[in-house]
Amino acid sequence: MRYLYAPAFFFGFIGLALYLVGEGVSLLCLPALLPLTILLAFLAERFWPYRAGWNESHGDGARDLAHALANETLNALGIAAIPLMALWMPHFALWPVDWPLALQLLAALLIADLGVTLVHYASHRSALLWRLHAVHHSVTRMYGFNGLMKHPLHQTLEALGGTLPLLLLGVPVEVAALLAFAIAIQLLLQHSNVDMRIGVLRHVFAWAPLHRLHHLKYGTAGDVNFALFFSFWDRLLGTALYLPDYELAEDDLGIGDRPDYPVAYLDQLREPFRQHDTAHPPAVLPPELRRALVE
Repeated sequence: MRYLYAPAFFFGFIGLALYLVGEGVSLLCLPALLPLTILLAFLAERFWPYRAGWNESHGDGARDLAHALANETLNALGIAAIPLMALWMPHFALWPVDWPLALQLLAALLIADLGVTLVHYASHRSALLWRLHAVHHSVTRMYGFNGLMKHPLHQTLEALGGTLPLLLLGVPVEVAALLAFAIAIQLLLQHSNVDMRIGVLRHVFAWAPLHRLHHLKYGTAGDVNFALFFSFWDRLLGTALYLPDYELAEDDLGIGDRPDYPVAYLDQLREPFRQHDTAHPPAVLPPELRRALVE
């Protein structure tokens, strides 16, 4: 199951979504599927945890639920607004509407993923963007639900980076809805606490064994594996990292020089706009991780 989990979860749910939409079922079926995906993700984390301690609440459950509800609402509003935006926003009607729905979704995934990846990459280079993005990096454990733990302003910037090219091309609302559903599935896999084995699929998909390294709290050690869907973008950026022999400790995650980062939802919304006069020393890189990075 550790080898089958990620591909079965990804292709199973996205394949089901493609089938339902292709058969003319209402797009409302997609958000209706999300509770099932979350339930199965949580069950898998209980049966095959990567770190047992990450299954225990760090006082973050209600906060993560608030982030998820706010950000998924933004996603839903964005999808609902596509027909309205098409009326006033210039677009070039270049979208290949005659392609099979699965190929249209694949094209949308590639285009959106490149845009999101570049915004993500810039968010680790720009101090202003980092202040917004730091909300997501403040997590001290990884489990499926905290993939949506993002400041809504940063969520909006990433969404614009990923969807603006699609809107200019004239993407249909059905493809946009499938894309949003696929993103939710991918976030569950990226931040999963399942001890999954992905083997050679790591060369294509940016699932948890790669993305956990992005959340390392040790300075710039986590400036790797920026891609949302496809790990080959990181190879092109020179930011790909895979450490098969390093087992993350339960306290390896977070922002090493901000151990005081606020935990509560409203405090996290305000945090990017606060000024801090005190600095904390960066977290010390563990010897085992230092050796793994050198090797």
